[in-house]
Amino acid sequence: MARQRFYFSRQLCCLSIILLLALQFLSVYAEPFAHEPTPSFLDISNRTVPDYVTRYAPLVWLHSDDPFRPSDLLEHIRHTTPKVNQEPLSDLPDLDLSNLALLNNISHGLVALSSNDNVTALPAWLLGELPDASGRIVNATPCVVILVEQSPRDIDAFFFYFYSYDRGANLTQVLEPLNGFIEDTEHGMHFGDHVGDWEHNMIRFRDGKPNGIYYSQHLGGAAYDWNHTALSLKDGRPFVFSAYGSHANYVSSGEHVHDTVLLDYCDAGQLWDPTLSAYYYHLDPDSFTLTGLHSSTPTLPSTPAITSFFYFTGIWGDAQYPDDHPLQRTVPYTGLKRFVSGPQGPIMKQLVRKGLFPDEPERNSWVQWAAGVFMSWYPCCLRGWRKWVFIITIILCVGVMAFGVRHAVNRYRKKGYQKIESEFPLDDLEYRDDEVLRRTEAGQR
Repeated sequence: MARQRFYFSRQLCCLSIILLLALQFLSVYAEPFAHEPTPSFLDISNRTVPDYVTRYAPLVWLHSDDPFRPSDLLEHIRHTTPKVNQEPLSDLPDLDLSNLALLNNISHGLVALSSNDNVTALPAWLLGELPDASGRIVNATPCVVILVEQSPRDIDAFFFYFYSYDRGANLTQVLEPLNGFIEDTEHGMHFGDHVGDWEHNMIRFRDGKPNGIYYSQHLGGAAYDWNHTALSLKDGRPFVFSAYGSHANYVSSGEHVHDTVLLDYCDAGQLWDPTLSAYYYHLDPDSFTLTGLHSSTPTLPSTPAITSFFYFTGIWGDAQYPDDHPLQRTVPYTGLKRFVSGPQGPIMKQLVRKGLFPDEPERNSWVQWAAGVFMSWYPCCLRGWRKWVFIITIILCVGVMAFGVRHAVNRYRKKGYQKIESEFPLDDLEYRDDEVLRRTEAGQR
């Protein structure tokens, strides 16, 4: 018995040695085929933007009739005054890109970079700058490129475009039939205008190859795989169509519906290459530390070591004017305002994402929700003669439901009463008094 145990143990030991040798053999020969992780480009001494970021960067078609072009960040700050609740802040130094975040220390409200000028007069700084024939905007930097390094292999490249003014929609951009509910009292007035406008694209890279792209559009956006047929490319770079006035980004020209009832217009007006006039940064997703990068193109200036503007959490424009403000107007019946608050900056755009879309999309207001429900019913049930069929159907359904409820209530009330089918002659019934009298007479006997 002992000899058998010894023999079994020796076999088990030999088998274990063979398995260990096999695993070692596989690991050695499989090592050349294993993927070696790419080191972070921050480990490189000169901190240069990877070539593939600019090689696949978007090209933006500005609308041919849009008067509001990309704007220089510093020029915008110089024409604004920090305010809280429409009141200017005092005892502040001259603000620029290197110290803007000090406004975050204001504890009694959200700071708004309010225009120094009457915006309806359209001062020149609101209009921005046009690109030249090469697509470059000279003497202005309206683009910020932020590379979020999710891992050494995965990088999200955000391309932020800044405009000093956003023009909202007017009555001509409202779809039927809701355009009939809006009274054009101001003769073509735009509503939803605001000072300051940040739009962006995001391209997700894996091992230096683009996988997908995101287009920001008002409260939401659209995303596409890189091989999607909707994308149009030039030398590997995707086209972006900037909408008239709103600057929302779309994948194609033409009309685009947003927020269910409004139209955006896009066309191939003038081509802008944002990479030729941009600041470049690296963002660590864990520490949220921003680091300046050098452009990979020798002819472009390097990004200065300025990061304060990125950390500013206030509004890059005026806060919504109160109703008694001389410039404010309200669209009848809808409550829509002519002027609304400007946007917050890139730091508030959910730069760390699981997918191409932001992890937490912005919610629609109840007005937008109601308009969405109405417009979803309109084509099939509420347009033309269909509305009368729909109304009659609703009336019939309500009538049937009312009849059914009434019938159910009547049946419930009758449950306590049950009709006895057989009849009993009254003469056969013995009453309690007769029974008592009969028992009394029997006792007397």
